[in-house]
Amino acid sequence: MTEPPQPPNQPPTPSGYGHLPGPPQQGYGHPPQGANPYAQQQSPQSQPQQQPPQSPQPPTVPQGGYGFPPPGAPTVAYPAASVPGGPARGRRTAVVIAAAVAGVLVLGTGAWFAFAGGDGADPKKPVAQGSTPADPKPSGSPSVDKGDGSGNGGSDRIDLNAGRKPGEDKALWLKTAKLTGPGAGIPTKGQWVVGDTVVKTVDKSLVAYAATDGKEKWKLDVRTEVCGLTGQVTPDGKTVVIVKDGAGDSATCDQMKLIDLKAGKEVWTKQVQKEGLFDREVDASLAFTADTLVVNRMAGTSAYRLSTGERLFSGTGPEGCQPASYAAGNGKLIGIAYCQDDDHTVEVQDADPLTGKKTWSYRLPKGYNVNAVYSVNPTVIDASNRDTKQRAIISLGNDGQKRASMSAPGNFALNCGGSSSTEGLQFCGDRAVDGDTLYLSTASEDATNNEMVAFDLASGKAKWRTAAGDKKFYVPLKAANGQVTVYRTGPLDEPGEIVSMAAGEGKPKVLMRLPSGPSAKIENSFLFAQRSYEGGRFFLSTTTLNGEGKDEKLLMVFGK
Repeated sequence: MTEPPQPPNQPPTPSGYGHLPGPPQQGYGHPPQGANPYAQQQSPQSQPQQQPPQSPQPPTVPQGGYGFPPPGAPTVAYPAASVPGGPARGRRTAVVIAAAVAGVLVLGTGAWFAFAGGDGADPKKPVAQGSTPADPKPSGSPSVDKGDGSGNGGSDRIDLNAGRKPGEDKALWLKTAKLTGPGAGIPTKGQWVVGDTVVKTVDKSLVAYAATDGKEKWKLDVRTEVCGLTGQVTPDGKTVVIVKDGAGDSATCDQMKLIDLKAGKEVWTKQVQKEGLFDREVDASLAFTADTLVVNRMAGTSAYRLSTGERLFSGTGPEGCQPASYAAGNGKLIGIAYCQDDDHTVEVQDADPLTGKKTWSYRLPKGYNVNAVYSVNPTVIDASNRDTKQRAIISLGNDGQKRASMSAPGNFALNCGGSSSTEGLQFCGDRAVDGDTLYLSTASEDATNNEMVAFDLASGKAKWRTAAGDKKFYVPLKAANGQVTVYRTGPLDEPGEIVSMAAGEGKPKVLMRLPSGPSAKIENSFLFAQRSYEGGRFFLSTTTLNGEGKDEKLLMVFGK
């Protein structure tokens, strides 16, 4: 693979705060809530958490500063190229690569992003904090210390825990694959954890492994390339993937499949209906809420009933602002609409999940586009102006009124692959949202010594910021129940750890210490990866295989 370019020189720090213009904000009440079989489905997490991009151009992001720098502030041109990987960033090297070639925004140290709605008060200067000792309670998982070179377990090539130190947890198992594929590589983007099973996409199949020992539980052949997926899982263990209708350049990404991840079976297969003459796509992004599944593609977007595959509605309609994509989760559906006015403005719409009917809308200022939807409920969006290079992260209330603009010092990369990729606008950024708190990790030129910052969505102010420490780097995994779970990496020859931080204070508590020795070297070599921490285990998998007929790491699991 060609070595990607290094990040360009960073611009100097803009001085002072700017203000997001105050556009008219129209509140239209709340969407109706209907009974459905999936009313309590899990919300998407920050890494497929959730799902990595592969092909399209990334969204345009500002290049001069977060918020609004003073007139004359310099800007820097960044290359606009796609990058394998995703919102679940790789270790130090991978973060630098992502910043260089994915068109993300990374400012120089100390730069500000400031938006209307906050006074920018900076909480106490961050200091790397010592971690609270790990919870000694065991997970009861048997240890399989041997890596396997065949992909099916049983090889004694390496003892993964040979260098494990006192107090460190175990590498339970490593799964490898030996496949031959096209020059672009073999995509392996999907990863889902359901109970004691982890499911991984491998080429044209979904394969399930026992989380305790890595033994294969089932394998489902979907026959063609997986071109669209979501990290979301229903309460009864189902998810949706889209596969191509054949092989070759003429294949279309239009075959939806509801997959039972517990049983390893297809529940139904439906064709995605064309929404226009030019609707022949090679990939798609998916999301669902309750019993509504949304399918976003470059030439059209549409919604289907998750339980049956029945088509509900499309984004095309008689109104002047047409949704080009939808984000879904936590009982809500949000549309990103482009208006047919002279200014080509963009509107954020709250939509009825069953009909698509708009219940409220928030019109962005002229020239602004939505880069990412960090959360659907509560609604948090990342927007920028292509011409002025200004950027804002704002929260919206249940009535569509703007609540606050996030305001604090720091460098926050967008890390987004674009709305037509398999991740979509909804799974961009190193972030997590829970309750009234947004968690963002800062970026740095060498991807070390960054910080976790917690924002109050009501005020836009930073609650706290916690430094990762010397040569450490924070990557948020998920947030729930007033806690954010974070992966803290170390130098390339040292193991990482999983920590949690409370919304009210930000002091890290260690949940898992990954092992030293050969395991740490393998852990660090997952440059672009899917990551999740579920049931006291840490799951780490690759998103693309080189496909050169050689053993390649696919999936690694850690536990007590």
